[in-house]
Amino acid sequence: MAMTTTTITMGDVASPVPLLKLMAWLSPAFPVGAFAYSHGLEWAVDVGDIVNEATLRSWLEDVLARGTGRNDTILLRHAHRAAGDAAALAGIAALALATASGRERFNESLAQGQAFVLAAAPWGQPALPERTPYPVAVGALAGAHAIPEDATAAAYLQAFASNLISAAVRLVPLGQTAGLRVLAGLEPVIVTTATETRGATLDDLGGCAFRSDLAASRHETQYTRLFRS
Repeated sequence: MAMTTTTITMGDVASPVPLLKLMAWLSPAFPVGAFAYSHGLEWAVDVGDIVNEATLRSWLEDVLARGTGRNDTILLRHAHRAAGDAAALAGIAALALATASGRERFNESLAQGQAFVLAAAPWGQPALPERTPYPVAVGALAGAHAIPEDATAAAYLQAFASNLISAAVRLVPLGQTAGLRVLAGLEPVIVTTATETRGATLDDLGGCAFRSDLAASRHETQYTRLFRS
C-alpha cells in the first residue's frame, strides 16, 4: 500500500515559542534540583511497596490522580490565572505550603520553587512572594508569558512523573526501557488529571494517596537515604 506524506509548515500550527519555553523550564536539565527528590518513593522501594514496573506504575497513577499531582495542578492553574496579581499569588503560595503533607514535601516544593524562580530569571518574572512553591512558580511564569494553561498543566504533570520514574530506575532498580514503558502508560492519567482539574477551585485541594503521604513522612527518619525526600 502506498504511503502518503503530509508537509506541515509553520503557517499550519500555532507559534512554537510557548512550547519552547515549556520544554526549557520543565526539562530535566533545568536547574531546580528535581533529581535529588523521590517524593517518598525511596521509602516505598525500601519496604517493598514498589518492586517492579507494574507496582511503580500503580503507585504513580495514584500520586498523579489522587495525590500531589492533582493538587499541584490545581495550584498551578490558579497561579496561572493570577499572574500579575501579587496579592492573589501570595495567597495561593501560602495555601500551597500550608497543605504540604509533611516536612519533606514542604521543603521539596519550596526549594524547587525558589530554584525555578532563580533559573527562570532570563525570561523575566511576575511579582512572586519570597516563598513560592514549585507549582505556583511554574504556573505564574507561564501565565505571565501567555502560555496556554492546559498545555502548562499537562507538561508539568509529565515532568513530575518523569522525575519520579527517574528516581525509581535508580532505586528499584529498573531498566531505562521499563521506565519509558511506565511513562508511556501514564499518558492517559496525565491527560485525565490535567482535564479534570480545569474547573477545580482551591477548595477542591485534597487527596487520598495515603500510602504516598505516609511514605513521605517515614522517609524523614529512614536509616539510609539517597534522596532528600
